[in-house]
Amino acid sequence: MQPRTDTPPPLTPLQGMALVALARQTLARHLGRTIPSTAVQDLETRLADPAFQARCGTFVTLKINHQLRGCIGSLSANATLVAGVKDNAINAAFHDPRFSPLTPTELDAVHIEVSVLSEPAALTYTDADDLLSKLKPGIDGVILKKGYASATFLPQVWEQLPRSEAFLSHLSMKAGLPADRWRQGDLTVLVYQVHYFQEA
Repeated sequence: MQPRTDTPPPLTPLQGMALVALARQTLARHLGRTIPSTAVQDLETRLADPAFQARCGTFVTLKINHQLRGCIGSLSANATLVAGVKDNAINAAFHDPRFSPLTPTELDAVHIEVSVLSEPAALTYTDADDLLSKLKPGIDGVILKKGYASATFLPQVWEQLPRSEAFLSHLSMKAGLPADRWRQGDLTVLVYQVHYFQEA
């Protein structure tokens, strides 16, 4: 089992905001908006930093009026930060099956958040009580797997579901499993942490 770590690859707040700006420019361009050349050049300069060539899992979350409007990401480190944020911004806006595609008028109202993930690590546990004792609410993102069923919640979801039992029950249902399936102690559980950056 990999050792647990609580820090994903470190990015400064300025680097994180460059990824948020990248997500917004990607959506604006997809929706046919004209982006000032100075803004394009400024972002290209910021993204030339070698840190953005690191391969990490990323998620892009969209909200309007504090309500979820789309969230898509990748758990595996199979793309650079720049490529992952671009792809996941498009997927969150236009390919999240829970929502209709984002419209041009919604773009001005949407609030963008980018999460950069650490590598998921298997969590060894013996039973439901042991699992509850090992989870870190507010810190751990959690992946549940059973056969072909799989789902994840980012650490930010703890804000809506602060009790570990409710968190795991909702995550089980997201995976298409009964709400109490996690109590049987035979699910594969992985945890990860994130650095996330959001628009003001």
